[in-house]
This record gives sequence, C-alpha cells and structure tokens, in this order.
Amino acid sequence: MHVFGLAGWSGSGKTTLMTRLLPELIGRGLTVSTMKHAHHAFDVDQPGKDSYTHRSAGATEVLVASANRWALMHEHRGAPEPTAAELMRHMTPVDLLVIEGFKREPHPKLEIYRRANGKPLLHPDDPDIVAIASDVPLEKTPLPVLSIDDIAGIADFIIGHCRLQPRRVAAGAGPG
Repeated sequence: MHVFGLAGWSGSGKTTLMTRLLPELIGRGLTVSTMKHAHHAFDVDQPGKDSYTHRSAGATEVLVASANRWALMHEHRGAPEPTAAELMRHMTPVDLLVIEGFKREPHPKLEIYRRANGKPLLHPDDPDIVAIASDVPLEKTPLPVLSIDDIAGIADFIIGHCRLQPRRVAAGAGPG
C-alpha cells in the first residue's frame, strides 16, 4: 500500500483539498483510503449510545457494525498515542492511503500553503515534504510548487511520486 500525506497548518485547506482530490484519484481507477489525525477532544461515540456505555464500563475495544459500515473504537487507557504506521496496520490494503495530519510522521507529504494564514512554510524543517501546493507562486524553494487549485496536476504528481498505475484516466485529466 502506497502512503502519501497532506500536511499544513490549521486553516490551510487540507480537508478541502482532500475532498477535491479523492474523486480525481478514484476516477482514475485507484482504490483510496484516508487517515486523519484528530484533536484530543475528538470522539465518534456519544453518551446514551450502547457503544458509549460499553466503553464507559471498561471495554478496551468496541466494534459497532451495521449493513452499511463498521467502526472499531479502541481506548488507549493510558497507553501512548499510536503512530501512523501502527494505525496503518488496522487498515485494509488499497492502492493509496492518503494521510491528513500526522505531519511529524515519516512518509512523503505534500505541504498545503496559503499565504493568508501568515504561517511559515513547513518544508524547511520536514525532509519528508516532497512538494508544495500553494495559492501563490513560491520562488525560493527547491521543491516542486503546484497550484492548490490544480487538482488533476496534484493527482498526477502523487501518482507519479508513488509510481502508481491508474486503471483508467479521468475525463479531462492529462497524461502523468
């Protein structure tokens, strides 16, 4: 399974890019899954639900399943937060796993940069950033700079970097 990340400061547009990029990659015949690092207060479970009651009673894992999907919740119970690599072991293999967040983890990443954020570029301090998607031209970087709005071009870059073999090319997408 090939892994590629989207990294950037909060408000840079990582999730927006992800939601635009997924249909492009899938439209090219790739199987794609995602993994997102969430804030500490994040919880998929809610008080009043049976799964919440199971976890509150001390269960280490609760699996909730229906005809449409299943979800596994694992309580750390004082154990350290798992790394991206540890979490990947729980995922079904696909052509490409796109990771949002986990910016300190060692996997190739596209930095999402918006000048209006007023934040510095991450790539000088992260050797795993291999390109930048930006809303402005960037001249003083050795990395490839892609337009944040060129979804087909970003997909081409990721496919090429990961050496993936799309099964078909989406309408309007140029050769990689």
